[in-house]
Amino acid sequence: MRTTAGSGERVTAVSPARLPGTTRTGLSRARLELRVFFREMDAVIFTFAMPVMLLVIFGAIFNGSVANTGVSYRQYFIAGIIASGVMSTTFNTLGATVAIERDDGTLKRLAGTPMPPAAYFVGKILFALVLSVLETVIMLAIGVGLYGLRLPADPGRWVTLAWVFLLSAGTCTLLGIAVSSIPRSARSAAGVVSLPYLALQFISGVYFPFTSLPRVIQQIAALFPLKWMCQGLRSVFLPDALLPAEPAHSWEHPMTALILAAWGVAGLLLCLKTFRWTSRLGG
Repeated sequence: MRTTAGSGERVTAVSPARLPGTTRTGLSRARLELRVFFREMDAVIFTFAMPVMLLVIFGAIFNGSVANTGVSYRQYFIAGIIASGVMSTTFNTLGATVAIERDDGTLKRLAGTPMPPAAYFVGKILFALVLSVLETVIMLAIGVGLYGLRLPADPGRWVTLAWVFLLSAGTCTLLGIAVSSIPRSARSAAGVVSLPYLALQFISGVYFPFTSLPRVIQQIAALFPLKWMCQGLRSVFLPDALLPAEPAHSWEHPMTALILAAWGVAGLLLCLKTFRWTSRLGG
C-alpha cells in the first residue's frame, strides 16, 4: 500500500497481491494431484496391483535359472517388472490423464488462471515421481519377502539405482505428456497410450530373458527406452554372473544413460512443440 498527497487530497494506492512463484504453485499442484489420485481407490488399486499381480504370476510359473547362471528367473523378472511399473506410472498414467483433462476442459480453465504454465508440468512430474517411488518400494518389498531378492550391498549400485530411476522416470514422464497430444478425445486416450506401452513390454526383456528374443526384435527394442530401463535395473539387483546372458556381455551403463537422456530430450522437445491447452475437437 502506498500513500500520496497532492492538492490537498490524500490518495491511497493499493499494490497488487504478489502471486506464488512457479515452484510453490507446482508443489501445490502436486499435492492436489496426489490427493485426487488417492481418493479414487479403483485407480490406486489398478496402478499398484497390476505389477504386483504380474510378479506373483511369473514367480509362480517360472522356475530354474537364467542361462545356467545361478540367477533365478524370479529375480531376473523383478528388475523388468519394476521398470515396467515405472513406465506405467509415468508414461501410461500421464499420457491418459493429460488427454482426459484436455478433453474435459480442465486444461483450458487452468490456462485462463494466473497459474504459471510451468507449474502444471512441475505438478505432473512430481506426482508421477512419487507414484514411481511408491511402486518401486512395494515391488522391492515383495521381491525381498517372497523371492529372496538381495538388496545391493555395494554403495555404487545404489548410486546406479538413483540415476537409472531418475532418468527413467523423467524420460517417461516427458514422453507421456508428449503422447497425450495424440488422442483426439478422452475416449481414445487409454487405447492410444497403452498400445506402445504393451508392445514394448513384450520386446524389452520384461517378461522374457532379453537374449531369448529374435535378434531383429532385440535390435528394435534397443531403439526404445524400456529395454535400457530393464537392463539398468538388472545391473543394480542382479549379480555380474548374469553378464553372459546380456547381449553385449556388459551392463553398458554409458549407453543406458545416453539412450535415456536422448529420449528425455526428445520428449521435452515434443512437449514444447505439440502440447495444447485445448482439445482439437472442442476448441
